Amino acid sequence: MELEEQITKAIFDASYEYWNELLSLDVAVVGGGPSGLTTAKYLAKEGLKIAVFERNLSFGGGVLGGGMGYTGIVIEKPADRILNEIGVKLVPVEGTNLYTANPVEVSAKLGVSAIDAGAKIVTGIIVEDIILREKRIAGIVINSYAIGKANFHIDPLSLTARYVVDATGHEAFVTNILARKNPETGITVPGEKSMWAEKGEKSLLDNTKEIYPGLFVTGMAASAACGSCRMGAIFGGMYLSGKKCAEEILKRLDKNKN
Repeated sequence: MELEEQITKAIFDASYEYWNELLSLDVAVVGGGPSGLTTAKYLAKEGLKIAVFERNLSFGGGVLGGGMGYTGIVIEKPADRILNEIGVKLVPVEGTNLYTANPVEVSAKLGVSAIDAGAKIVTGIIVEDIILREKRIAGIVINSYAIGKANFHIDPLSLTARYVVDATGHEAFVTNILARKNPETGITVPGEKSMWAEKGEKSLLDNTKEIYPGLFVTGMAASAACGSCRMGAIFGGMYLSGKKCAEEILKRLDKNKN
């Protein structure tokens, strides 16, 4: 067997093994931004079968861009505990409850911490539909993001999941699919309101919830789904929202056990 053939075979074999483990998940997290990665980290830490599906070829979401491209993000207490836990260097802002952090470091360490906890992260994948069974979300319908961008009509594949998390940011992409294709659910997506950082941060945790049986919203997807304010380049609420989302799913799973 020539080296070129060995390389191709190794890729095929590794990919088959990897994807075969994704066919049935405990939780499918859609979106590899701050809230999605945090949700995945805390769920995987409990031994659940978790995968994050990100449409881009990198993860981190809006964090990577910092504020208007500057190399810094801001978080506030108590979200600092989450980033301290994964070894992110935080710089206190004198006279405030704020810290600054490097966006690349935050994204890299959060992604690695989710992987080390046992979550899988798949890039270049878009969720184009959901599986709906007996008035409950039962999985996701996926396709290659490149195929979508090329406008090719190529049928997608499906993966089942006990829960799906919409962590797609401002678009609330998964929730919008549910609302648009299934009006009988009564789900509407008002979209986020204009910036009010303090109000947006405070309301985010209240809006992090199961919005429809089997579907949770977290991060900016929660703000868009519930019509709350955006908050700009302050990201503490994203991590707190992701942690709360994981905790709420764990409660549901424990309740179902009993």
